[in-house]
Amino acid sequence: MPLTLEDIAALSGTSRSTVSRVINGDHAVRETTRERVMTVLQSLNFQPNLAARGLAAGHTRVLGLVIPMGVSTIFTDPFFPMLIQGVSSACNACDYSVMLWLAEPEFERRTISKIFYNGLLDGVIVASMLTDDPIIEALGEGRLPFVLIGRNPSREQTCYVDVDNAQSSRQAVLHLLRLGRRRVATITGPQNMIGGIDRLQGYQTALRERGLPILPELVAEGDFTEMGGYIAMRQLLRARPDAVFAASDMMAIGALRALTEAGLRVPQDVSLVGFDDIPAAAHTAPPLTTVRQPTQRMGALAVETLIDRIENPTPEVCHLVLPAELMVRESCGTSLGLFH
Repeated sequence: MPLTLEDIAALSGTSRSTVSRVINGDHAVRETTRERVMTVLQSLNFQPNLAARGLAAGHTRVLGLVIPMGVSTIFTDPFFPMLIQGVSSACNACDYSVMLWLAEPEFERRTISKIFYNGLLDGVIVASMLTDDPIIEALGEGRLPFVLIGRNPSREQTCYVDVDNAQSSRQAVLHLLRLGRRRVATITGPQNMIGGIDRLQGYQTALRERGLPILPELVAEGDFTEMGGYIAMRQLLRARPDAVFAASDMMAIGALRALTEAGLRVPQDVSLVGFDDIPAAAHTAPPLTTVRQPTQRMGALAVETLIDRIENPTPEVCHLVLPAELMVRESCGTSLGLFH
């Protein structure tokens, strides 16, 4: 059976309340008494119930990380493990623990109840890309501090951390245009996700700046998965693009497969650019030009921002938008003149 405070009190010749005060760092306990209790604790390798101690003190030093996506998506898209690593490392550095919820859409309401009523969390990070998410709405109506990873246009009074999706996508498409490409297609992310919306906006902005039309036949919606990119690229082949900007690396990898099956060479026939810079991007054939977003840094900043909100209940609303970097590799090639 696990040791209780009463057991420790009996072994140290003190009371239960005295043992509790020692465990909780009460400096009013006499030094000789504290040493007796600590000697017993150390000899028995006693580990106090941190959750119970935190609840009694009004805080737990536990943060929740909620990802409202299906489990299969989370563990097949390298973006999410990189994000989780950033959150976990920052929590460890700040002496916090993290509880992870993978909230599949059909179970979101159940997840909301667990977040609000388990009593174990000091705050929540929500990595939601959806423009309309019931978890975010519920948190907005409650008192639990929370921070978003991903901008939400309907929650402008909420702290969030995000990458500049529109600007970095614009730069990627402008790079293709500077290489002489003119029929630049895009495989977008889902248009109910702000990342998908903003990256499409960046594509459109780049074309307008160069005086090029936005042609519907050069736009295909994907779902951020490899298969989604493959299907979208098969659709785009009919429009004969000479370049493709895919709104995620996973979709770019799927697009690369579709192009290869169609007998088209990358980059000689079609240049290809992705987004994320997942580890596999540098090892495709050819290596994928892509937008590197600071995914782990986003997770760490979300933790730091949330802890600030926990320790300072009335902080200013902060919107942290990080720049991204275009990683130029072989899949977009050089100028067209060198291919002909």
